[in-house]
Amino acid sequence: MKKIITIIGARPQFIKASVVSDALKKNKKIQEIIIHTGQHFDSNMSDIFFNELTIPMPDYTLNIHSSSHGEMTANMLIEIEKILILEKPKAVIVYGDTNSTLAGALAASKLHIPIIHIEAGLRSFNMGMPEEINRILTDNVSSILFCPTETAVNNLQKEGFSSRQVKIINVGDVMEDSALYFSQLAKKPSEFKSMKNFILATLHRAENTDNKNRLSEIVNALNHIHKNIYPVVLPLHPRTNKMLKQHKLHLDVHLIEPVGYLQMLWLLQNTNLVITDSGGLQKEAFFFKKPCVTVRDQTEWIELIELGVNTLSDTKSENIIKAVKGFINTDIRYINSIYGGGTAAKKIANEIEKLL
Repeated sequence: MKKIITIIGARPQFIKASVVSDALKKNKKIQEIIIHTGQHFDSNMSDIFFNELTIPMPDYTLNIHSSSHGEMTANMLIEIEKILILEKPKAVIVYGDTNSTLAGALAASKLHIPIIHIEAGLRSFNMGMPEEINRILTDNVSSILFCPTETAVNNLQKEGFSSRQVKIINVGDVMEDSALYFSQLAKKPSEFKSMKNFILATLHRAENTDNKNRLSEIVNALNHIHKNIYPVVLPLHPRTNKMLKQHKLHLDVHLIEPVGYLQMLWLLQNTNLVITDSGGLQKEAFFFKKPCVTVRDQTEWIELIELGVNTLSDTKSENIIKAVKGFINTDIRYINSIYGGGTAAKKIANEIEKLL
């Protein structure tokens, strides 16, 4: 039996791992060992996902969090390396673009263990984002690059990956697998106040929350939209809450506690529009045929912009409000999926068996 170690640590990775781990479990030739770095440590941000999504509990939990990017990544690297030396896996799976992703990739590469990067090839072309650095470095030390879109494949080819000894495969997006599978289990958040129309907002990216001017503009826009267009429902991320208090800013919208994945799916199913700075939520909005306003200067998911289902807005209040007004009645129900239609996890499991 081939032993593979999966490294996860943040919300989106739990969701992606839920469907891939299930596909690997069905393959009797693969044994998966899970390391949870602890990057998301709040029970509402971590443990609830294991309970809701029936992900196998981690074999190792490192509890590394609440420090600078460098310190967090270094501590993860040290502890992951110890486990890899002990377990001697045939390969290491990493997801996305977090510090956990980079630490796992670096630890495995130093030990000459093949790295499988799921969600490879994404680029925002903004080196000011820690996530961009993480994804570029991870791609460059990986052996198998599972891409979610042709855009991601093209990014890698432009960077010269096609001339390297690596496998580049477009398998589709495992997030769509998860969304389709778990949507039937979606449940209304207990704090949600019933309303016919509402806008779902999320706000957590450091480039927005840690910059007082950007955060203030976004807060002003959300408050205006809540009062004058549709009510805004915002699950409040712990870091965002901290920065709002630090900058003495007040969000006058319907604030609720961070929600689990199944509650988020319910909100997506029932909202009129999404406002977000999240990478994953842009896609999830599309999975449920909801228009999305992305409050960022760039996005990795440029195909959503090209399809006309997502629009970029800078953080100026008037531009966010204008984007929402122009997008609120957009009907995207007729647009077909471009992310594989929910077969990515099965393709990944099959390819891993063939390639290792």
